[in-house]
Amino acid sequence: MTNKSEIVLQNNLAFDFIEKLYLESSYLIKEIAGLLSEEEEKFVIGRPAGYAISSASSRGLEPNNVKLWLLKKFSVFFIPEEKTEYKRGVHTTKINKDLKVLYLRIVLNDKNVKEPTVYSGVLNNIEKKTETSWIKKFEHIMSILEYNDYKVFKDIKKINYENIYIKIKGELILNNLFDINDSNEILEKIIKPSLKLFRKH
Repeated sequence: MTNKSEIVLQNNLAFDFIEKLYLESSYLIKEIAGLLSEEEEKFVIGRPAGYAISSASSRGLEPNNVKLWLLKKFSVFFIPEEKTEYKRGVHTTKINKDLKVLYLRIVLNDKNVKEPTVYSGVLNNIEKKTETSWIKKFEHIMSILEYNDYKVFKDIKKINYENIYIKIKGELILNNLFDINDSNEILEKIIKPSLKLFRKH
């Protein structure tokens, strides 16, 4: 029978591990942002509401919402500096037929993956289907993508998602997170293949 002190220890170890995993994920995102800023397009990280990730999260007490308390999946995007406006800590990236972005998504845990995964590549052909009061820029679309992730990313090689608000296409590549161990692997496995897709589309 497990005693209380063992349960307390396991609880603390679990939270320490999750915090370390989040910190490592943030370092990865920041390193990718730094490398992309040196490219000819001078990419900047998108800031929908400040310097933050986008995710599907909840604080609701319903069983399905409790599953969203812990961030298991989150994303960021990168955009050439000249294609976005930055003011007071927030970006405004206007949606038009020529818009394309680099998309980075980290999945730490999910029923569809065997181990933590990094998706990276391009989203393009981004269109608003209707004039709404709340979709004014690409940054607003990030939450739609995360809340509908099983539909959006069901085929990462040929993304073709549409709902009543938006249409979006794209192509992503997959890497196992724990296979990315240094700056050279970030460059070879994430940056270069993602840029190739971005420049092709």
